[in-house]
Amino acid sequence: MSETFIDIKEVAINNNCPECYSKDGLRLKFKQKCINTKLYKSITSEIKHEIACKTCNSLIYPVQWTDDIERVFEYQKRAFTPKAKSTYLKKTSWLIIGIMAIICFIIAGIIIYTQL
Repeated sequence: MSETFIDIKEVAINNNCPECYSKDGLRLKFKQKCINTKLYKSITSEIKHEIACKTCNSLIYPVQWTDDIERVFEYQKRAFTPKAKSTYLKKTSWLIIGIMAIICFIIAGIIIYTQL
């Protein structure tokens, strides 16, 4: 089983970076958790965000945020619409379900045949 976060939305922020003071390097990313197993693939409702500066290649943690960055983040958070929570069954799952259905039909047929 693997759990990954897929990028859903990336927004450029025009605020000054708290590290290098560049005005054009900040990027806000929203990520959503995706679980991938042998039987299914699922998109969960868990959302993660991060702000990074492309100029100085550093992550900007919430402790370092200025009031302006926080206001922009809150606005973008309200404007963000995540992907719907979903589960997709893979071929292996459908094969197991099909085999189990056939076995149930065979057992039911044997029971009915022996009752007659």
